Amino acid sequence: MDYSRSLMATLPELVLSLGSLALMLVAAWGGKASTRAVGWASVVVLAGAGIALIGPASYAGEVFHGLYRADAFAAFAKVLIFAAAAVCIVIAPRFFEQGDGDSLHPEYPVLILLSSAGMGMMVSAGDLLTLYVGLELQSLAAYVLASFMRRDQRSAEAGLKYFVLGALASGILLYGVSLIYGFSGTTQFTGIAIAYAGGHSLGLLFGLVFVFTGLAFKMSAVPFHMWTPDVYEGAPTPVTTFFASAPKVAAMALGVRVATQAMGPAAHDWRQIVIFASLASIIFGAVAAIGQSNIKRLLAYSSINNVGFALIGLAAGTQEGVAAVLFYLTIYIAMTLGSFLVVLQMRGPDGEPVEGIASLAGLSRTRPGLAAALAIFMFSLAGIPPLLGFFAKLAVFGAASDAGFLWLAVMGAMASVVGAYYYLRIVKTMYFDDAAPAFAPTGSRVEQGLIAVIALFISPAGWPALSWIEAWTGAAARSLF
Repeated sequence: MDYSRSLMATLPELVLSLGSLALMLVAAWGGKASTRAVGWASVVVLAGAGIALIGPASYAGEVFHGLYRADAFAAFAKVLIFAAAAVCIVIAPRFFEQGDGDSLHPEYPVLILLSSAGMGMMVSAGDLLTLYVGLELQSLAAYVLASFMRRDQRSAEAGLKYFVLGALASGILLYGVSLIYGFSGTTQFTGIAIAYAGGHSLGLLFGLVFVFTGLAFKMSAVPFHMWTPDVYEGAPTPVTTFFASAPKVAAMALGVRVATQAMGPAAHDWRQIVIFASLASIIFGAVAAIGQSNIKRLLAYSSINNVGFALIGLAAGTQEGVAAVLFYLTIYIAMTLGSFLVVLQMRGPDGEPVEGIASLAGLSRTRPGLAAALAIFMFSLAGIPPLLGFFAKLAVFGAASDAGFLWLAVMGAMASVVGAYYYLRIVKTMYFDDAAPAFAPTGSRVEQGLIAVIALFISPAGWPALSWIEAWTGAAARSLF
């Protein structure tokens, strides 16, 4: 085996791992005074990991005897993951300083780097063991991040719930891995695919169910969504932003790779699970969000709803379906980051975070620019043209229809009408309700700049980028087939 070729293929993860270890030492020696330096250095490390994706090494195929796969699919997912992680590091200092000046420590960006390294392994997994190690590296860092505000009861509760339910999901996934290994004799995706193609086995079928159960928890797909609203509400807002973006991409990309490469011959079996999870997530996410009064809980149910739409593309089981999933994730990441950036602007006169939807009343008159940006994000999440969220839904519905699942696309489109209600309710609150007390000015040009850029990207001004995204997602999907 050519170790130099293998190491070059895993260079993004090496950059993240070595960078996080070095910054951990800086944090230990520099203490809290090094927080900002470590944060910006972490962004540089993520940029370096992204640069490491450029070149033939990132498309080397199988390395380390099939444990790791470097291809266009993994590279595309990693770009989304690293970009979302960098945004979540940049927006953290102001939130923690205004809420509790003793809450932000230099370990925060280091944990995000370690979590990103785990997500990189997840999307490049070519073996069930690599899958599990990457998933656990991501999860262990996430458990700490959820409870990062130690003095806040909601944050501690969120971390505990996430840890307990995450450990249960990991156990279920590991049991499925053990079943698949026992009945196929291998943990590598290529060997597992051969075993599934060789005929139906009850053990392999049970293994498939348990593995998809564990992955559904990481995606927060119904019926394994129970942790999402509580954790999203209790975790610090920058952490919630992270949970709603990068790990979602990693979990969806991992699910796509397992379904198409490891269990491709068993598509008839896993498609039933995916279709149920898809429709259940869309309907439950839409209905449960209607009565929410907390903006973070509403966005939690919105994330469940959006996972359901992405799963429609996976249910197609085709190259076009995989490309549609990646296209949807790209637009979803932008919409989610933009929405949570607006939530970060919600501060009362005393500087404390405000999360009630009622506090958005009359925002169009007190902060017209912020209201316009949030309206764009809400309309786009609802799938209303001509915003990019409409094209994302159109892509997954088109892939399902072309694969012979027109009924699934129709049901998804009908359910999206229900989901549009709670998005439009926020717009109505901002533009037609009596004005609530104005939010305190943030003075953060970085956050305001990010909101403006993302809003422009989601608007018709982002149409020229659609052809580039479609070409890149198509190339990424082809690398799996």
